[in-house]
Amino acid sequence: METIWFVLVASMLAGYAVFDGFDLGAGALHLIAARTDEERRSLLESIGPVWDGNEAWLLAAGGTLFYAFPLLYASSFSGFYLPLHIVLWLLVFRAIGIEFRMHLETPVWRDFFDGAFSLASILLIVVFGAALGNVMRGVALGADHFFFAPLWTDFKPGGEPGILDWYTTLCGVVALVATSVHGALYVTVKTEGPLNARMRAVVRRLWPAQAALTVLAVPATVFVRPQLLDNYRATILGWAIPVLVAAGLGGIFYFTRERQERNAFLSSCLYVAATLGGAAFALYPTLLPSSGDPANAITIRNAAAGSHSLSAGLIWWSAGMAVACGYMVVVYTMFKGKVHARPGGQS
Repeated sequence: METIWFVLVASMLAGYAVFDGFDLGAGALHLIAARTDEERRSLLESIGPVWDGNEAWLLAAGGTLFYAFPLLYASSFSGFYLPLHIVLWLLVFRAIGIEFRMHLETPVWRDFFDGAFSLASILLIVVFGAALGNVMRGVALGADHFFFAPLWTDFKPGGEPGILDWYTTLCGVVALVATSVHGALYVTVKTEGPLNARMRAVVRRLWPAQAALTVLAVPATVFVRPQLLDNYRATILGWAIPVLVAAGLGGIFYFTRERQERNAFLSSCLYVAATLGGAAFALYPTLLPSSGDPANAITIRNAAAGSHSLSAGLIWWSAGMAVACGYMVVVYTMFKGKVHARPGGQS
């Protein structure tokens, strides 16, 4: 049961990255690629019906993590106290930027909330990327499985690392580039005209950086924590994951060049899901590694709830996810197709 719940939590986090990733990426490009007020309203209308539903995946993943692995939830929420508060405030400002933008017609008002939306989106992506880097690298867990991570120490991974070092910063940059490409591809699916062309140009310019950073992240991760290759050495099936990552990258390049917008976006979804799937595969059965004594690591064995709770919870989780997935299907079906911003209209 512990393995099943590990897969479920990892799948929900990957689902969050795929779904909310594209509207975070669209937000990161909001001030760069969308030049006029009409283009910015088109961008917001492309994500408007779905962005808040996408964020529900993060809440659901957090709730599932609390239910299945309460020790990990308690340890990470205490150790990452400051970053979690940063995430909460960025989520608030991002939502305010979307919802308040159209309340007044004045340029100063709209420019302020455009900036809040875009900056909050960029910082959220970087923080989430750095968070993944912390999990891959490990933190200074004590014998009681708790820790405290300062924002930074000497900027080097080691026995007492901070939240930010060169490796976690690299992870944040990788996340920012990949998520921006993901968002640009979604906006191309939903828009037409100059904004569509500009987003395709963004993808063409960022794709080489995305490919290079993806390749660079692999040896960097192995350098920081060589044990992450153990599962790949243990079974040849694990090497299908890098093939899927490469297929996603190749699909982005090919389908963008061929102007097959939907296929290019689906290739990006494959890339994001496979990348996070590869990280989860490398970590298993560890949930949070220790940068010091390996015996202090939090694993699916020492962090899991009782077996009866896990078995019973699987029934309720399945029912809840069926409702959530049904809702997602209905919403995305209702709002499929291109968006058309109306001059002076509300996003």
